[in-house]
Amino acid sequence: MRRETGGWFKYFLVIVLFSTLLLAAKGIPAADRPNLYLSLLKGKRVALVVNHSSLVKRGHLVDFLLKNDVKVRKIFAPEHGFRGKADAGAHVKSSRDTRTNLPIVSLYGKHKKPTIQDLAGIDLIVFDIQDVGVRFYTYLSTLHYVMEAGAEQHIPVVVFDRPNPNGHYIDGPVLKKKYRSFVGLDPVPIVYGMTIGEYARMLNGERWLKGGVQTKLTVVPLANYTHQSFYSLPVKPSPNLPTDRSIALYPSLAFFEGTVFSAGRGTKKPFELYGAPKYRIQKFSFVPRSRAGAKYPKFKGKRCWGVDLSGRSLNAIRREKELNLSYLLDAYHNYPDKRKFFLKNRFIDKLAGTSTLRKQVASGMSESAIRKSWQKELNQFKKIRKKYLLYP
Repeated sequence: MRRETGGWFKYFLVIVLFSTLLLAAKGIPAADRPNLYLSLLKGKRVALVVNHSSLVKRGHLVDFLLKNDVKVRKIFAPEHGFRGKADAGAHVKSSRDTRTNLPIVSLYGKHKKPTIQDLAGIDLIVFDIQDVGVRFYTYLSTLHYVMEAGAEQHIPVVVFDRPNPNGHYIDGPVLKKKYRSFVGLDPVPIVYGMTIGEYARMLNGERWLKGGVQTKLTVVPLANYTHQSFYSLPVKPSPNLPTDRSIALYPSLAFFEGTVFSAGRGTKKPFELYGAPKYRIQKFSFVPRSRAGAKYPKFKGKRCWGVDLSGRSLNAIRREKELNLSYLLDAYHNYPDKRKFFLKNRFIDKLAGTSTLRKQVASGMSESAIRKSWQKELNQFKKIRKKYLLYP
C-alpha cells in the first residue's frame, strides 16, 4: 500500500507541476500588469481607445483605471463600438457611457481619426484593443490614425500589448500603395506575425504615419509570450469571430467578402464555412439569417450550398502556418458564372492589397504559383519586422 500511495503521490505532483508550468507559460496581457503602467498614467488627463476586449482580469479597463484614481476624460471606440456589438461596417454614433458618464467618440465611419477638438485637454492616449493579427482587421487602422493624431498634436501614446492569436506565421501579398483603405493602410502582408505593440513600434520606426511623423510611444509589454504561443481569447474580438477556429480561419475566408460567396455571416458559424446559392457541389448547405452582429447578411434567407470547415481541427489549421488559398480557388472553380464571382466594386483588391491575386485566380494559376509570387516581398517585410519584435 505504501508503494502504491507513494507512486500515486509522485504522479499527482508531476501533474501539478506540469499544470503550473502551463499556466506560467500563458501570455499575460499588459492590462493585467498594472505595476508597469499606473505610474505612467497618474496625474495625466487620459483618453482611452478601447472596446469590450479591453479587460483587466474580468473587469473593464475603464472601471479599473477610475478605481485607481486615473483621470480618464474620454473614450474612443473603434468599429463595432465600445461594447463590440455593432455590425461590421455599421455606423456607430458618439454618445456617453451610461455607467461612467464619460463621452464616447466613435472612430469609425467618416470620423476615423481624432481631431484637435477631440483631444483638447488630453495629456495621454492609451490604446488597448485585442487584435487578431490580420491586415484587413480594422482595429489596426484605428491604431494607425490614433498614433498619427498623437504625433501631430504632441500627445504621447501608450499601447497596452496583447497576444496575437495569429502571430505564429507571416503570409500573403504585401499591400500596394494604390490599394490603401481602412482595411489596409500600411505596406505589410495580410498576416504579419506581430503583436499590436510591435506593430505600433514599426509604424513609428518606419515613419509610415502621414508626413513621416513619429509619436512619443510607450509599449507596455506582455509577460510569458512568444510568437508560437497559442492564446485563446477570453472574449470574441468582434461579433463574427466567436471562436478560436473562426479566428484561425478568418485570414483565409475573409477573401469571400470581396466575392459573390458568403463566409457564414448570419449563421451560428461565421468564418467557419463558405458558400453561395449557385455553388455546384450540393452536399452541404446553410441559410443566413438576421442575427446580432449580422443584421443584413449576404443571401439573407436564401439557401447557400458550400463547404463546412467547423469540423476542422484547430491544431491542424494552426500547423499550416499559411493562408489557405484552396478555399478561394475551390469556390471560383465550382461557381458557374466566373464573370460575376468577384464583386464589381473590386473589394477583393482592397482586401488583398493588390489586384494581382484576383487576376491570378481568374487565370487559373495554381496555389503554389500564387504563393511563390509573394515570396520576394515577404522576405523584405520579414527584415523590417525583425527590427521591432519584443518577443521571441
